[in-house]
Amino acid sequence: MAKGFKGGFGGGNMMRQQQQMQQKIMKMQQDVKEAQEAVEAQVFTASVGGGAVSATVNGKKEMTGIAIKPEAVDPEDVEMLQDLVISAVNEALRQADEAMENAVNKAAGGLNLGGFGL
Repeated sequence: MAKGFKGGFGGGNMMRQQQQMQQKIMKMQQDVKEAQEAVEAQVFTASVGGGAVSATVNGKKEMTGIAIKPEAVDPEDVEMLQDLVISAVNEALRQADEAMENAVNKAAGGLNLGGFGL
């Protein structure tokens, strides 16, 4: 055996680094999970048509409420009301998506985890 050879190629140091990396990954996973849960508990509301229609969704992308002012209800123009409802719901969902993306990116330290389904 060569003089000064201690049975490896820095294996102990490499294993320690790998263990530290695994701990960091586990911490990041926990942070991401907590961030997701925090956003899921939030409520997002969007109003359209000058406040004629408001939609509320939670961070799980479930619609939890809709408010329609009486003046938005025109029997002669049901399509406009339908469009307003769709617009309000889509905007509230967009807000929820944006909040989730921001929270996950912050928890992941700026890493783009989109490829991992997060």
